[in-house]
Amino acid sequence: MADASSDAVSSGSDPSAIVLDSLQGKGYSVRDWLTSYPLLVVALDPYTHESAWLLETAGQFLRHYTPADIRVAWLVASDEDGCRQFLGPWADEFLTFPDPDRTAINGFGLERLPALLHVRNDGATQVANGWDPDRWRAIAEVLSVHLSWSRPMVPKPGDPVPYQGTPASG
Repeated sequence: MADASSDAVSSGSDPSAIVLDSLQGKGYSVRDWLTSYPLLVVALDPYTHESAWLLETAGQFLRHYTPADIRVAWLVASDEDGCRQFLGPWADEFLTFPDPDRTAINGFGLERLPALLHVRNDGATQVANGWDPDRWRAIAEVLSVHLSWSRPMVPKPGDPVPYQGTPASG
């Protein structure tokens, strides 16, 4: 998939001041969310087929890292009700950040949704825009080494074929 992701770890823009409100409780700045653990976030647009196609795959990807020393979460371009409707039981399984005005999505510099975002404790990010299994696998490899954790199989049989996704800006 051509140009669907940024390959380098970026520390150019500082997303640490972005406030992420959670369905599960009080909101905190990214800086505060990173105090103990890095973040692994799947960003979705519930109003597109492209994000719906990847929901199960992304949920299994996040589930793989749930026991590791990392916070796994959804970032959804919707309000709280829209998050719950779109994610269903996934909204209760993982930390979920509603982002109805796409402040966080834009603040992280995401270009296409769905997207995979890894935010290290120092604020540097790795992003895979769209569903690019090779790029998701590359992020998983870096993460798994850093966390001393196993790597998930990406893609798995039955996963969607690669696709660009939709513009993150809406």
